[in-house]
Amino acid sequence: MKLTVPTMLTLLRIVLIPVLVLVFYLPYKWTNFAAAFIFALASITDWLDGWIARRYNQYSAFGAFLDPVADKLMVATALVIIVQGHHTVWMALWAAVIIGREIAVSALREWMAELGQRARVAVANVGKIKTVVQMVALLCLLYSVTPDSQARADIWLGEQIFRIGDWLLAAAALLTLWSGFEYLRVAWPVLRDDVRS
Repeated sequence: MKLTVPTMLTLLRIVLIPVLVLVFYLPYKWTNFAAAFIFALASITDWLDGWIARRYNQYSAFGAFLDPVADKLMVATALVIIVQGHHTVWMALWAAVIIGREIAVSALREWMAELGQRARVAVANVGKIKTVVQMVALLCLLYSVTPDSQARADIWLGEQIFRIGDWLLAAAALLTLWSGFEYLRVAWPVLRDDVRS
């Protein structure tokens, strides 16, 4: 199997996951910057691998499989460590909604692929907006949340950045529900017909 540049960028995103966790829990004042930087770098590689694949026609079946897996792993990991650092009911609820939707949509896509209807559940515009809002929210929260639930008083505008991230995560969760409903709405006629047969 030949590794393309987009696939190597996707693999880098997976390698960055344990690095993100390790850096988040280091007992230094600069770790919030480092954790946010690592997540930002992973987000940029997510955009960049797709752009390179389209621009230079470097598609591969392995890359197509690995890219969404890497995205979901990075987002789920970020959500888990943020909830551990700021364990409130609302933060846990938003995280559960986002992770649960990712699992449900992945299962739906697999089911549709088995029925030969995968193209019907392609990424919609609301899903792309959700992704942007979610990435910005997680970036803000990784910058402003600590592993021990203590506020970072030494961070410039840390509390305001946390509030922005908190509200954006709630918006991302609502967009997640909306996009999940859209996926289900498009797939429902095929699923209904398959159940009847």
